[in-house]
Amino acid sequence: MKLDILAIAAHPDDVELSCAGTLLSQIEQGKKVGILDLTRGELGTRGTPKGRIQEAHDAAAVLGIKIRDNVGLADGFFRNDEQHQLAIIPYIRKYQPDIVITNAVDDRHPDHGRAAQLVYESCFYSGLRMIETLDDQGNPQLPWRPRLVFHFIQDRFMKPDFVVDITPYHEKKMEAMLAFRSQFHVPEYKATVDEPQSYISTPEFFDFIKARAEEMGHAIGVKYGEGFVTRRMLGVQDLSVFL
Repeated sequence: MKLDILAIAAHPDDVELSCAGTLLSQIEQGKKVGILDLTRGELGTRGTPKGRIQEAHDAAAVLGIKIRDNVGLADGFFRNDEQHQLAIIPYIRKYQPDIVITNAVDDRHPDHGRAAQLVYESCFYSGLRMIETLDDQGNPQLPWRPRLVFHFIQDRFMKPDFVVDITPYHEKKMEAMLAFRSQFHVPEYKATVDEPQSYISTPEFFDFIKARAEEMGHAIGVKYGEGFVTRRMLGVQDLSVFL
């Protein structure tokens, strides 16, 4: 299935935290949207790789996203090199997204910035016909380069190049986040003795996510927003897009 938008992120839950409201708004407009997780998040303080995969599918169901894949790269140890680019390019060519949304270019977690560069370069190389890849049936794939690559904003604040109004979708976004029961503050989740409290499993972290959405929304005069950074100048044909 050709997608309009493919969100590619280092860990299951990165997308929910950072751009789920935007994806919900696009789905409501009839756009075809998918998620590609690069790793299973196996280095997470809490949960298990198998559990994280199930949580990712549960979150996708909340969002109404029918396509969610996982590349299976090594959490914490993937690199931006030929081997890893060739692991991602087949997915880009398979789904042929017009827009790719990916991790922050710099962030508290080193995987995020590394994933941002890996995905950005993979999107470029995916458009080169001399790079050969095969689909799931072993057939040669055609080159495909997304028109735009956007980076969402994660833990560290970055001045956004544009902000999307997610006010109607904020509550559903939070519901999707709570599908990651092992990761965030879900009182019903029974942590094992070897699963300590983590940076993101505290109630305060959820307060931060809401505050960030309010901050972004305030910048554009709405209640909740999600900010994005782009490496290319964006242009419009006329001012009617603002009217």
